[in-house]
Amino acid sequence: MKISLRSLALPLLLTPLLAPAATPAPPGAEVYFISPTDGATVSSPVTVRFGLKGMGVAPAGTQKDATGHHHLLIDAALPPLDQPVPNDDHHKHFGAGQTETTVTLPPGKHTLQLLLGDFAHIPHDPPVMSPPISITVK
Repeated sequence: MKISLRSLALPLLLTPLLAPAATPAPPGAEVYFISPTDGATVSSPVTVRFGLKGMGVAPAGTQKDATGHHHLLIDAALPPLDQPVPNDDHHKHFGAGQTETTVTLPPGKHTLQLLLGDFAHIPHDPPVMSPPISITVK
């Protein structure tokens, strides 16, 4: 089978056009934990409250400047920041615009991190994410 250089080049040239552009985040935007605090010892279920500064909260699917919705990462590394945040037990989505949740965690040490996503669950550019925090569930 003969493949021409032209047939390989066209898809490579079009790829940036097909990839969704990252939604810009305003300078100084921050997402943070209101509770629990880093190092806290808590009981399960754990109430987690999200804070946001410099942006607004909007449900997934709502395309409006300077808005997004929360994702809670539980015992997980950051996902690829140019793709939608996975939706599984380690990546909780709050696409209805929620700013608080209750999670059931087993006893032991856990890491939590917040990551804001745009209307399509893709992190902003630059990403709006909290530092990870550690909690211990007794």
